Amino acid sequence: METKRIIVSGLVQGVGFRWATQLLAKDLKVKGTVKNLANGNVEIIAQGNSLQLAHFISKVKACPTPAGRVDRVSVEDLPAKDKFHSFNIVY
Repeated sequence: METKRIIVSGLVQGVGFRWATQLLAKDLKVKGTVKNLANGNVEIIAQGNSLQLAHFISKVKACPTPAGRVDRVSVEDLPAKDKFHSFNIVY
């Protein structure tokens, strides 16, 4: 089980990005959270095996919502301290 912190920038707030990301994560059986950041970016904490996460990240880079636009994605490994049991939007 791997844990990644993914920061997405572009037109990713107010376009259904978090909702579409949650649907994508549930479809791919990825666990974690997604939330808007004050600077206009979106932060995703994602847990899964390496194949699940690679597929998830590639879909996030392609923008899971047609109304949005992804300009940049940064990914960093996190220590797997907490185990997520679902994928939730954090408000």
